[in-house]
Amino acid sequence: MLGIFLDTETNGLNPQKHVLLEIALKILNVESGEELDQLERIVCPTLEEWERSEPSSLDVNGFTYKELKKGLRHEQLREQLIELFTTWNLIRGASVFICQNPSFDRAFFSQIVNPDLQESLLWPYHWLDLASMFWIAGIQKGKHQQGEFPWVTGFSKDKIAAACRLPPEAKPHRAMNGVDHLILCYQTIVGFPAR
Repeated sequence: MLGIFLDTETNGLNPQKHVLLEIALKILNVESGEELDQLERIVCPTLEEWERSEPSSLDVNGFTYKELKKGLRHEQLREQLIELFTTWNLIRGASVFICQNPSFDRAFFSQIVNPDLQESLLWPYHWLDLASMFWIAGIQKGKHQQGEFPWVTGFSKDKIAAACRLPPEAKPHRAMNGVDHLILCYQTIVGFPAR
């Protein structure tokens, strides 16, 4: 089974109004933890899309329009994703997405590869989230008095990291920083069984 550890950066929180600015993913064997491939791309929004940016989102990721103008168009990124997923046979039953906040990432990912196309390519439709994994582990620790319950520690990725005695995500928030931090947290909470 392969895990597609994925993170996105956007110009706001509303996928009906805002757009994907950056995507990063790493493909790992979820048994061994071996990294098989990765992708990190900046996406160039139109000027109209950029003008709808939420300033607070840009404060978090630090992107400028000048930097993004060097990025890919949606069609180019779509083709690269299809090629990568085809190369590694990333289909349902053989792979899953793993994210910190999959409801957010999936909405923006679907701007690039629409759900009908994902379905026709048999891409995985399970998007697993780190917070739920942490929640389950935290409940077990709390029940056995080996740690605090997750509602005490909080379950943003940085709060999960703090509860696991890991460093926070590197700043500025960029997608590959998010992926690397996600994998570090996942390894600590869930682990790779063959390691």
